[in-house]
Amino acid sequence: MDLGASPLEGLDLTAELADAFRDRRVLVTGHSGFKGSWLAIWLHRLGARVTGYSLPPPSDPSNFVAAGVRGVLAGHHEADLRDLPRLTAAVRSADPSVVFHLAAQAIVRDSYAQPRETFETNILGTVNLLEAVRSRNEPCVVVVVTSDKCYENRGQVWGYRECDAMGGYDPYSASKGAAEIVTAAYRRSFFPPEQLATHGVQVATARAGNVIGGGDWAKDRILCDAARALAADQPVPVRNPFAIRPWQHVLEPLSGYLTLAARMLRSPDAAWGEAWNFGPRPEDAIPVRQLVEQFVAAWGGGGWVDRSDPAQPHEAAILRLSIDKALARLNWRPRWPVAEAVARTARWYRRFHDRRDESLLAACHEDIAAYEAAS
Repeated sequence: MDLGASPLEGLDLTAELADAFRDRRVLVTGHSGFKGSWLAIWLHRLGARVTGYSLPPPSDPSNFVAAGVRGVLAGHHEADLRDLPRLTAAVRSADPSVVFHLAAQAIVRDSYAQPRETFETNILGTVNLLEAVRSRNEPCVVVVVTSDKCYENRGQVWGYRECDAMGGYDPYSASKGAAEIVTAAYRRSFFPPEQLATHGVQVATARAGNVIGGGDWAKDRILCDAARALAADQPVPVRNPFAIRPWQHVLEPLSGYLTLAARMLRSPDAAWGEAWNFGPRPEDAIPVRQLVEQFVAAWGGGGWVDRSDPAQPHEAAILRLSIDKALARLNWRPRWPVAEAVARTARWYRRFHDRRDESLLAACHEDIAAYEAAS
């Protein structure tokens, strides 16, 4: 598909990010989690003053602790999204010009065991964040991060587009679709893009693919399971070897969120306040089996074993994202193919297991620098 030339073609996006976030006050919800901790590190690297609001790290170990993320923060709030008074107070204290909302119950299989908590956190938590922004009554850029699983999965082989229907077979997916609907309702009701000059609040949503990278220790995440198994000289257990997912390194969607927010800051325009997909290239949507085999090879040896079970909770057989909109209108693009993403993920985990007393902040910075330099 020929998308034509973007009006921003040739813009140095790394320079744009530095210009956009230097000395900015930024609030990140979910900063103790996998993606949130990487985002906090990158924002600090760009010169932002980052405040985080989150529950304690969701795993032990965690990237938040292993990389010493607490040390790069201007402010740190350890609290629940469902606590509206505390969240409102934290937003007012941080006084952000940008909010990245990543805090969530993020595990599909956990949503079967904890459906109420999943719906409360992912839907009511989003309502509370937007209420806190609304009651503050100050200009602000807000990027609400949901998931590629927000779409009604019809088993199609082509990528879902931002205009496709929301849905969800499982509680997690349904909660993310609902969070998109909630955000759209707030945008239309309280922050209408056509009245941006009056209220000054820009609200967008962002949907990523299946994210991999060093520092994720959540259960039931395939490369986390792979790193644990291989470090213990055990075969990697694989639940769904033939399921196809849009795999991408954690820095890929983060670069999308940052690019979107930077564009909103740089050129306030109603056009940015929409939904955006930040997935991989189409060829990087591959089966779980192929991903694991690449990881084992990058690790330097090992194997895997099929642990599929017909009685296990439902998970979609295929999922792809269309990124045509981000390519054409934001001039955003994926920089690392899946093989590079897997190799860097394996290298990060090997470094952790080989040098357990070392802070992994340097490893995160090295990956970010390499990503920024990628063509």
